[in-house]
Amino acid sequence: MTIPSKDVDPALRHRIADATVTVIGRDGRPLANAEVTVRQVRHKFLFGCIGFEFIELVELVDGQPSANGEDLERMADLWFDVFNFATLPFYWGTFETERGKPDTQRLLNTARWFNDRGCVVKGHPLAWHTLTADWLLPLPNAEIIDAQRARIRREVTDFKGVIDAWDVINEVVIMPIFDKYDGLTERASVSDNGITRICRELGRIGMIRLSFDAARAANPQATLLLNDFDMSAAYECLIEGCLEAGIQIDAIGLQSHMHQGYWGEEKTLAIVDRFARYGLPIHFTESTLVSGELMPPDIVDLNDYQVADWPSTPDGEARQADEVVRHYRTLLSHPAVEAITYWGLSDAGAWLGAPVGFVRADATPKPSYDALRSLVKGDWWLDATTMKTDDEGRVAISGFLGDYEVSAVGALAALRLDRPGEIAIEASLDR
Repeated sequence: MTIPSKDVDPALRHRIADATVTVIGRDGRPLANAEVTVRQVRHKFLFGCIGFEFIELVELVDGQPSANGEDLERMADLWFDVFNFATLPFYWGTFETERGKPDTQRLLNTARWFNDRGCVVKGHPLAWHTLTADWLLPLPNAEIIDAQRARIRREVTDFKGVIDAWDVINEVVIMPIFDKYDGLTERASVSDNGITRICRELGRIGMIRLSFDAARAANPQATLLLNDFDMSAAYECLIEGCLEAGIQIDAIGLQSHMHQGYWGEEKTLAIVDRFARYGLPIHFTESTLVSGELMPPDIVDLNDYQVADWPSTPDGEARQADEVVRHYRTLLSHPAVEAITYWGLSDAGAWLGAPVGFVRADATPKPSYDALRSLVKGDWWLDATTMKTDDEGRVAISGFLGDYEVSAVGALAALRLDRPGEIAIEASLDR
């Protein structure tokens, strides 16, 4: 008898292992003709979401959660019931508002909180021209370069072993020509920032080399991403230039803020195909789908759309739920994609005030949350299932790649399905 995870879409067979598992008893011999229970405990695929709001939950005030703790605790339960990959904010302008005083401890506490709950954590970003440190502006370029290099080394070193994945540098295609100041204070007539200035001096590839070299030196085992929203040939040319220059990129980050409507399956797969040709894993680092009125199609820079109120609507929520299912199924169907990060569990505090969350501002789930959960913990998940081993102590499992637990005779065994196709492995019960 084989335990199937579910009736699986043939397009997702590359996500599934057909494993013959020999259960080894405490005496070191195969556990023959015995009842065993197998259940999945974690996906290998990185189903991600930002975890910005939980910094407040983790931070204690007089030994108690903050004033918003009750809503945040409800949202945390929703978050962990679907996601296994958290992105935390390292925007230089808020992480180090005063030079030499980084917000390290709060972020470390939050990252460890996610780690303790079985989640991989990624930092975002180490270098970016937007939301950069205000105090860089008066510095000469040489000092900014030194500060940027030192900042990367410090963060990657301080968080090593807790955060071992980083969006190293963000949106470099536009970086040297960025002409809007987006700092933390009002500055009339300023159309520059420190990071844009040094990117103009070093060039895009030189800026990327500086950032990746600093991060790699601080943690050679880290997963380092190049991330951008620009899906044009300019980003492809930049990636090619980096690879030709010998810069080691571990994964390519693609942003997909679909405030103007779902891209659709054809466009999404065409984009993945274009960037998959470099042979690197693809991470969809910033995905959003709107559950209200769509942003007008004539808006070029999404930041230019500013409205006083942007509500979630019943029709929009139904559309969002349908599109979330289509988006995730489409991305999982492509073997190059190894992570999807959704940019915001809740509408509360969402980027541009857009109703993109899976949860409303009052912390109640939208249909899109239930739709995604029904995939991640339903169609693509193996619930606890009991069956009997054969005469040689074997049981057959067909399940999505990830971590499993085998239990029998009062003991447990960890099991990992790490590659697709037919595999034979052992699961040794605790002795």
